[in-house]
Amino acid sequence: HKYRKLLYLLSLVLGVGGSFQYGIQVSLIASPEVHVQSFVNKTWLFRYQTPLDDSANKLIWSFVVAVLSLGAWGGAVHSGSLPVTYGRKKALLFNNVVAMAAALVMLFSRMAGSFEMILLGRLLYGYNVGLGLSVHLMYLGESSPKKLRGFLTLTGSIFIGLGKVMGQIIGINEIMGSEEMWPYLLAVSGIPAIVQFVTLLFFPEAPRHLYIDKGDTEGCKKGRYWDLELEDMQKELESSQGEKAKTVKDVLTSRCVRWQLLTLVIPCAAVQFCGINALYFYAFDIFRESGIPEEQMHYLAIGLGATELIAVCLCSFLIDRAGRKKLMGYGYLLMGLTMCLLTVMLSIKHLNFIPYVNIGLIFCVICIYGLGPSGVSMALPADLFLQAWRPSAYVISGTVNWLSMFVVGMVFGYVVEGLGQFCFLIFVVYCFISAGFMIHFVPETKGKTMVEITEEFHKLNYKNVAAVDAEKTETYIGTKL
Repeated sequence: HKYRKLLYLLSLVLGVGGSFQYGIQVSLIASPEVHVQSFVNKTWLFRYQTPLDDSANKLIWSFVVAVLSLGAWGGAVHSGSLPVTYGRKKALLFNNVVAMAAALVMLFSRMAGSFEMILLGRLLYGYNVGLGLSVHLMYLGESSPKKLRGFLTLTGSIFIGLGKVMGQIIGINEIMGSEEMWPYLLAVSGIPAIVQFVTLLFFPEAPRHLYIDKGDTEGCKKGRYWDLELEDMQKELESSQGEKAKTVKDVLTSRCVRWQLLTLVIPCAAVQFCGINALYFYAFDIFRESGIPEEQMHYLAIGLGATELIAVCLCSFLIDRAGRKKLMGYGYLLMGLTMCLLTVMLSIKHLNFIPYVNIGLIFCVICIYGLGPSGVSMALPADLFLQAWRPSAYVISGTVNWLSMFVVGMVFGYVVEGLGQFCFLIFVVYCFISAGFMIHFVPETKGKTMVEITEEFHKLNYKNVAAVDAEKTETYIGTKL
């Protein structure tokens, strides 16, 4: 069907300049660490005729890594206003200009002798990632029919995995991880930004944005991606008739979206607290314990990234069959149990085969993460909110995601130092809480329209309320109870 082909092409274009950028920025920054620190030291020596001490150099490097999260938070905050004011498409076009500017700053940082330019470039990349990830999922979710919404929004996770693997591959010393090539490595995200900027010009605006937000029925029909679900969109329009775009305060304080908000924040936005990034960090210690040569660890890291990517691809075929609830709920449960086992095995030192068992457990956790929480955390938010509430909901989601990533990145090193292998027990608690929440409270959303999903959550939002009539004016779907 030609409309479906156009929709698949759209998912490819949105992914290249959207969640792919997040994946590549997370993974490639580890490769040039030595070269960037050397550049910082040389620059400092040239300016002040005195070398920079190691602690100050490491502090600057930690800011280089962490500033991405702060920039992404800024981008996530603007994801609530820019797509509403200018549309999803124009917001992404602007976002690509930011990434291109960041790439130029990175490219000329060594020539200019300024490590501050690297910090600025990472900040701009962060803004690009934060805005791009939210608008990518918003655009794709609003362009997808209900039968394909889970699969298509899950492509966001596929492109994150692809970005991680790509960053790890091009970061090896034989390609772009060398002393001569590191500025080009840091500037590489400008290429997908250019690709998306050029190709996105040929695609129409998101149909739901045109139909519901702008009232442009003709434009919606003209730019359709499939046989439009106009009846479903008409119901959504009627249910929110007269409602303006909601603010972040509205989402945080309104009873009518309380359970949607909890679902967005606990299992989806705070996915950083399941310990997946910490696991990547700890993997190298386990590799060393297993006697794997230092130069080969980078290739094992590529294997970890490839495992996550393959698992997410498998999840894309399961999500509209098994459903979001089972994949995410039982995924978190299995992750928690596996990390419990990993903690026990890390405490056993006297058996020679134990390190190899631990490597296998790490691969198992990453595989479970890709099959469940990673994919569903991208697909589920697009299901939860009607049009008027969605942009502000993504602001909250992005804020929780990026600030939790910043906290984990800054604090985890100290946690490992204090708790050792028992650090994973913190993440086990989060996994079990999220699993229980998803399995026992959250309704299934697969194959349902936005209004049907809202009605399911409505039963939770107004459960055990005596005077329901008093809440009628605040109801999420705008219809009579």
